[in-house]
Amino acid sequence: MRKYNIPIFVPHKGCPFDCVFCNQNRITGHIKSVTPDEVTDIIERYLATIEAASTNRNEYIIEVAFFGGSFTGIQIEEQSALMERVEPYIKSGRIDGIRLSTRPDYISREILDNLKRYNVTAIELGVQSLVPEVLEASNRGHTPEQVKAAVSLIRKYDFSLGLQMMTGLPGDTPERSEYTAEQIIAMKPDCVRIYPTLTIKDTALETLYKRGEYVPETLDEAVELSKNLLLMFEAAGIAVIRIGLQPTDEINEDASVVAGPFHASFGELVESAVYYDIARTQIMGMTGDIEIYVNPREISKMTGNRRSNIIKLQKEFNITVKIKGDSNLEKREVNCIPARNAIAMLPKATNGVGGEMRCF
Repeated sequence: MRKYNIPIFVPHKGCPFDCVFCNQNRITGHIKSVTPDEVTDIIERYLATIEAASTNRNEYIIEVAFFGGSFTGIQIEEQSALMERVEPYIKSGRIDGIRLSTRPDYISREILDNLKRYNVTAIELGVQSLVPEVLEASNRGHTPEQVKAAVSLIRKYDFSLGLQMMTGLPGDTPERSEYTAEQIIAMKPDCVRIYPTLTIKDTALETLYKRGEYVPETLDEAVELSKNLLLMFEAAGIAVIRIGLQPTDEINEDASVVAGPFHASFGELVESAVYYDIARTQIMGMTGDIEIYVNPREISKMTGNRRSNIIKLQKEFNITVKIKGDSNLEKREVNCIPARNAIAMLPKATNGVGGEMRCF
């Protein structure tokens, strides 16, 4: 089932805190607050495109997504005024529900009752870290206990729950990020987002960085850590729906990103790192030319950015690597075969026999 989000950004609305990393106006690319009339206009524009491109309404889900701020920190009357504009589309069946992002300390029974009234289906909480020292150094304004209390209350209302975490915050370490992931797994969310910290213009973090009081993750460090977190969540059966901030006019190296592990295809780099590890494990002990088979849709991930995986494997093992497609393979299935044996062994690998040549 394909899913579409209609994003409606509420920049820094409802949030009195100035987290060290935060400049929501630059992060979202939106400066002024959205009005109810604009909500209707945005929905109409997106629906026109979605409906024109799709022939079977039963094959996709559409949700309006209020992102970019702390939605439930807005006055409840204003929350209702924005959500009321979505209600007619839900009643007509053109939209399936509403999802929103907010802070864990802006969750209460009154708020959740109101969200349920307007057919909110999913709530994402900006957890960022579950280490008290990291939360304090980042000026988050909430505690791990408030996160756990909010999660418990949301679960009583049967909303779909997403949790967002960040890596590379002030005072953070890879070990602390993995601890946060472990705590998130224990809370059993339906989905997770992983955001490596970027140093954005006009934030407290930029000041700390320029003073030499904050050292951001390198791109390689952030990819390696995000890879480990991704595998942790997947092993626990939790979907990771995004890794890295969405590039915008502001979020790129030529605009508001001062420092940090920015890459326009950060999630792809992480997936490529997973594929590299799988292939590397298989290739150990092989010599000569190697053919690596993956699903055709996954070839770019196995190849790596600018052929980085091929280059690393060839250099480490002193071999020649060719990557080829095999539609019988699923995502993360990799067959590494010595070229001299490829003709004889490939049928075994693709029909389920000779499984020792396949790793997952």
